[in-house]
Amino acid sequence: MSIIKKFRIKSFKNIDTVIEFENVSLSYGNRLILDNINFKINKNSIHGMLGPNGAGKSTIFNLITGLIKPKSGKIKVFGEDVTEYPIYIRTKKFQTSYVPQFGGYFNDLTLHDNLKAISEIVIDNKNLRVERINNLISKFEFDNLKEIKAKFLSGGQKKRLVIAMALLSEPKLLLLDEIYAALDILTIKMLQETIVNLQQEDQITTCICDHQARDLLATCDVAMILNNGKIVAQDTPSNLVKDINAKDAYFGDSFKLN
Repeated sequence: MSIIKKFRIKSFKNIDTVIEFENVSLSYGNRLILDNINFKINKNSIHGMLGPNGAGKSTIFNLITGLIKPKSGKIKVFGEDVTEYPIYIRTKKFQTSYVPQFGGYFNDLTLHDNLKAISEIVIDNKNLRVERINNLISKFEFDNLKEIKAKFLSGGQKKRLVIAMALLSEPKLLLLDEIYAALDILTIKMLQETIVNLQQEDQITTCICDHQARDLLATCDVAMILNNGKIVAQDTPSNLVKDINAKDAYFGDSFKLN
């Protein structure tokens, strides 16, 4: 675990909150999805979300991006109430990028043309587009994959492509939904290192949700457990796995980090 993340942000001298949920509730019909939840994600941290299926992890991402609105409560981004803001304002004004669990790329475009297509939407200056694409191709070691259509890339290569596409707009906040799902061990390790490097080198605040508990905790500064619409525990990975509420709701008694 320590090989992936050599340091953890356990406390902040100056609290600079990127995301804040204040008493947020959401229901679909008679089904309560989120029940009056409160949490903060601090600047330049890697924040993890764990929980069983239907606990509300992806719903929280949809609330942050503006795809859905809460029944009650406030969602703040960089201290500003964005509860009523549409998706495009949250994306542009607050520099938020989202990497979905599935897809996120154009199947029949090459890797390079996928990056080019998104760059034409998020970057006005043509020269800057070329520069940023070339930087990302170098950063992700895509040189030998540039002319391959996305549909022919491996699962890990597709994930890295979608992350690169999300980085074209130089986001301050990156949301990663089930980033480790259905990937082999070596690919997961490569993605973990990528995420930690984005924190260290680019100061990007990242929020990850996943079912791969060990893989997620290997990259996080802080993680929280959701269950039955509530946050039952939140702490550093080493403390979280010892928390009795986290054990009862998610980990069980036999879970170990290593």
